[in-house]
Amino acid sequence: MTGEKRTPMDLMDDIYSLAYWMTGSEASATELVNMTYLNVTLDTPESEVYKTFRACYFDMFGNECTSSVPKPSCNPKEKNEMAELQRVADIQLSVLLSSVSGLKHSAISKIIGKPLDTIRVWLSAGRKSLAERMLSQQATLHSDVSLNREWIL
Repeated sequence: MTGEKRTPMDLMDDIYSLAYWMTGSEASATELVNMTYLNVTLDTPESEVYKTFRACYFDMFGNECTSSVPKPSCNPKEKNEMAELQRVADIQLSVLLSSVSGLKHSAISKIIGKPLDTIRVWLSAGRKSLAERMLSQQATLHSDVSLNREWIL
């Protein structure tokens, strides 16, 4: 579909993949997709669908400290922690938008609302982090397999 404008319906598989990777759960992914699609129309531009997805993600999984109306219970430490959690989620979403949806850096910048240079740094760091996590998981899997093999023999 390169060069063609993709409709919200064309994006549904990508949105579900993003939701699953962001939440790690089929049930949460389905709920996030449903929430996203309740807030878009058939005419919603592609970038707005992704922005809506991001907003719905933070609505579902954010803390009350991220709302636009400050609450008295939100102390500065909690706000800093939430800002860090949002930054980490945005880095993960940036990598997924690039890898899963094939979006260009400039499109990701507009969706996330960060400068292009920030997105480039995030993509580089996010890909390295993802690769390290995958290698770590493989190492754990291989060590479990060898332990099981020794136990069986």
